[in-house]
Amino acid sequence: MPRRSILSAAERDNLLALPDAKEELIRHYTFSDTDLSIIRQRRGPVNRLGFAVQLCYLRFPGVILGVDEPPFSPLLKLVADQLKVSIESWDEYGQREQTRREHLVELQTVFGFQPFTMSHYRQAVQLLTELAMQTDKGVVLASALIEHLRRQSVILPSLNAVERATAEAITRANRRI
Repeated sequence: MPRRSILSAAERDNLLALPDAKEELIRHYTFSDTDLSIIRQRRGPVNRLGFAVQLCYLRFPGVILGVDEPPFSPLLKLVADQLKVSIESWDEYGQREQTRREHLVELQTVFGFQPFTMSHYRQAVQLLTELAMQTDKGVVLASALIEHLRRQSVILPSLNAVERATAEAITRANRRI
């Protein structure tokens, strides 16, 4: 028998939603001088734009942009404007799969992003169990976990993994009560 979902479809969508308000886009995706210096080390406008967009997705919402997934248009425009490159450059980015992979490795190294591991999962369950003593609302717990992982520069796992950690924490909290 399949397990009951902790999050509704709308809650799942909202957890990783990109901001659409201009102020939020600017807050999350404006580059510092240091960021720009690192981004400008890439060869050509195509690689600079691709590297920068991947950096944005790693920072917020905290995920790796899928290979065939186009970036959110307002984000792409904001990034292209900051780098003074054409948004059409995106269409050429990642034609070599290796370039994309190399950029991801470099972003993790330079900016300190880490993949989500079993150790992170155990810490997440422990953290969420304390919160689950106060509430059993899945979306509250999942949001808290995602915010915690973002602050730690951990690349977010799938929402299924977030739900599993949340469900396990709720179960542990219920056993304690």
